[in-house]
Amino acid sequence: MTFEDYTWAHRLNEVDLEKLSRLYLLAPLGNKPPQTLATVFGNSRFVCFVHAGDVLVGAGRALADGADCAYIADVAVHPEHQGRGLGSDIIRRLVELADGHNKIILYAAPGTEAFYRRLGFRHMNTAMAIWSDPQRAVDIGLLRPED
Repeated sequence: MTFEDYTWAHRLNEVDLEKLSRLYLLAPLGNKPPQTLATVFGNSRFVCFVHAGDVLVGAGRALADGADCAYIADVAVHPEHQGRGLGSDIIRRLVELADGHNKIILYAAPGTEAFYRRLGFRHMNTAMAIWSDPQRAVDIGLLRPED
């Protein structure tokens, strides 16, 4: 499959939420039920979906306030389509859509920092977070353990 064989969509009504939920399980980015995805993608200013024929193979979204801050989240690529530049292109498209914001933020899974650095992101010196399950976030390396 060549890059030209993929089709891109930028509206939530152009994606099947059941297929989107399955994509996150396959990626693997966890269990994200269709109703939850309807909420988070529906509340996101920018969305991006990639299809190979009728198969959803990529997705991502950005929350944005229209001027100051945009936050890229939930970027996923089907394992059979990884390594073809789809993840990079999803990020690039979301960054382009968020152009004009003072800052574009994302948090990276441990070990993926170099990938995002190649796309223009820089390591932040300070960032703080409140997680609904902080111990799990510590266990998977997203939060530092308390001192």
